[in-house]
Amino acid sequence: VHLLRNAGDEVTITVQYLRDAPSFLKLPLGSPGPSSDHSSGASSPLFDSGLHLNGNSTNTAPSSPSSPIANEPKYEKHWLDTLSVPLSMARISRYKAGTDKLRSNAFEVLALDGVSTGILQFYTAQESADWLRAISTNISDLTLQNMKMANKCCSPSDQVIHMGWVNERLEGTNSSQLYKFKFLALKGSSFYIFSTPPVSTLDWVRAEKIYNLCEVLFKIHKLWLADDCWLQANLYLGIHQDFELEDQRPYCFSVMVGHGKSHYFNVELGSELAVWEKSFQRAIFLEVQRTGSKTYMCSWQGDTLCFTVDFALGFTCFDSKTKNVLWRFKFSQLKGSSDDGKTRVKLLFQNLDTKQIETKELEFQDLTAVLHCIHSFIAAKVASVDPLFIDSQSIARKYMYSN
Repeated sequence: VHLLRNAGDEVTITVQYLRDAPSFLKLPLGSPGPSSDHSSGASSPLFDSGLHLNGNSTNTAPSSPSSPIANEPKYEKHWLDTLSVPLSMARISRYKAGTDKLRSNAFEVLALDGVSTGILQFYTAQESADWLRAISTNISDLTLQNMKMANKCCSPSDQVIHMGWVNERLEGTNSSQLYKFKFLALKGSSFYIFSTPPVSTLDWVRAEKIYNLCEVLFKIHKLWLADDCWLQANLYLGIHQDFELEDQRPYCFSVMVGHGKSHYFNVELGSELAVWEKSFQRAIFLEVQRTGSKTYMCSWQGDTLCFTVDFALGFTCFDSKTKNVLWRFKFSQLKGSSDDGKTRVKLLFQNLDTKQIETKELEFQDLTAVLHCIHSFIAAKVASVDPLFIDSQSIARKYMYSN
């Protein structure tokens, strides 16, 4: 600006390619250049700030800028910007921020420390899918390595079965659907929900939520299949459609916990949904076998009782004071059940001798947790007898892998 103000009515400016921009910008203030044109003894503002061309500190325009410079550097093709995003514990997002709308042929990769690649846009859907699958596979492999490292410091009964990023749906005050990244982990006897991944042993006690695996219930809510026919899967699963149409995200599942509460999650790929289903199944079955039995305090007609679910014996109810067994039935004798959705449950057992159905009514403080526990023990029992039956019930693996 100083030069232009004092240059007169006509100014000629020469624009020149600068080869060493980084080192040029870091020159010390007042650094002399190769040019000896300092006869005036005055320094220009450009030179004083370190922003000067070829050390030329004159405050007048060149006399002959139009003639080409013989030793002017030739144009070279090189990367101007590079960005490295570590994929260990990274996450992928295909959705437009604050919406349920998928980006068209684009996605974003976010590192553990929050560094983002920005929106990666591809020319075709196939190219986008290939890159998405490749990056997702890389992240999964690195997560598996982290799991193996973590398991070296854990006892055999406290191993990490699976962990990874999901989107959790949060209910807004204005009934709008909002999703937030959460990191889930299945470890030992517990199901963990984190806001950030655990990177050290101490981080495991800092989870937002921790639930006992015997008392949770995994449920697939939505599959988005070829030709947009996920309704078929929902009908097969017996899911109410009015609940399912609340958002447009595919690959959704929920984890129902105690006191009737649940967490609703979404993953980016169908293959991830299948892995989560299998992992929850395996983690719950292992925990049931390790635990062996679970006992809950209950009551009926004013009496305080204890209700035990045992992997080997089935169901047992005994008096909490005298420890006298009131009744005992095997898993195979349970023929039905019903509950009031609050505290009371009716269990229908078949007497092996009389073949008659006996109804047992009990009241629990946390009925949902008890029902989930019963489901976990029965499913684990079936899996131990007929593993193929459990696999045949996997909707996610059946549909995702076939597509």
